[in-house]
Amino acid sequence: MNTRQTTSTNTTDSGKQATSGNSRRSDGHTGNEHIDVSVVLAVYNEAEHLARELDRITQALETSTYTWEVIVVDDGSTDGSSKTLENYTRDFYAGIHTSSHSKGPSKAVENHTRDDSNVALANHTRIRLLKSARNRGCGTARRVGTLAARGRVVVWTDADMTYPNDRIPTLVETLDGVDQVVGARASETGTFKALRVPAKWAIRKLASYLTRTRIPDLNSGFRAMRRDVAIQFADQLPVGFSCVTTITMMFLSNGYSVSYLPITYERRSGRSKFRWWSDTRRYILQVVRMVLSHEPLRFFMPITTILGVVFAVKLGYDLTSKDFRVATNTLLLGFACVQILAVGLIADLVVRTSKTRNLIPPADIIETHTALVCDTTHEPPHKQNPQTSSKPTQPS
Repeated sequence: MNTRQTTSTNTTDSGKQATSGNSRRSDGHTGNEHIDVSVVLAVYNEAEHLARELDRITQALETSTYTWEVIVVDDGSTDGSSKTLENYTRDFYAGIHTSSHSKGPSKAVENHTRDDSNVALANHTRIRLLKSARNRGCGTARRVGTLAARGRVVVWTDADMTYPNDRIPTLVETLDGVDQVVGARASETGTFKALRVPAKWAIRKLASYLTRTRIPDLNSGFRAMRRDVAIQFADQLPVGFSCVTTITMMFLSNGYSVSYLPITYERRSGRSKFRWWSDTRRYILQVVRMVLSHEPLRFFMPITTILGVVFAVKLGYDLTSKDFRVATNTLLLGFACVQILAVGLIADLVVRTSKTRNLIPPADIIETHTALVCDTTHEPPHKQNPQTSSKPTQPS
């Protein structure tokens, strides 16, 4: 199949022609491509099973009703993952990687080839590769892929065969009426299970308290979200695995809705890149950092309350048992309580005054159009027509 770049034109209402195809606008998007779903696949040394994972993703998307693209971000792989993807892409365009259960072209492919404006999209840009010269971290790879995405919905997933990527269309369907859908895992089968399970439970409970929201799975890597909302927080994504925690906290802290879809989590293929101590520490710090950036009093008030109770008890003990002489450590407790409360109030003031951005409205806020029927037969006296209003009787 010829894979030369093509350029198409689209006539606007004013009669001008806008060049699209592979010509890029300043925001990195083409002018005439309408894509429903962009799957961002962060890859680091996944050559052994990358083709199998792409098979699952492309076959699921081709049998759906969505237009789609897959953005593979090679985060400095050294095992030939980029070469594997290039070979897969060439075979995909040649028709080798097709579902063995299909009796002909899938519905998605037929929809792509029905109009000429989508021919270039179907043939040239459905699988894209972004290569990094060095390993920058999973968070950076997902941020770059999200900014490069052209779909209305961005899907994050992994390439290690753990997540049910054949359920991506179902994940996108669940996004109706919400801003983000997270695949909530029923069990933990990763490495260091004895250490990861209690650590993740503690972090999840902390995040639930700080956001006032029940969070079944805080750091699942399988999720779909509105792209226009996600790019608002792309600059705040950290470089490591805590990017999934950050995007959940950013959505919840800014009033966006997050729902959860139960999924199964399979055993990993290949070697895990998760480092228990350093990554867990980053998770905890990121959760606290997110809360301090949005609702600092949720962090400072419990500390202030605990110190205040201890101070009150110690003060009562000093007054009753030491002839109204207050100990030095009691005064220090009181000063610490006041200082932490003051820091919390100042932090809250700074957060409230620094929020000047106009965020995109959440998906569950809709405008309804209600017809208003005005009844003019019972207008109040001051609303009546002065020509028809009764005049006072003149005295004789």
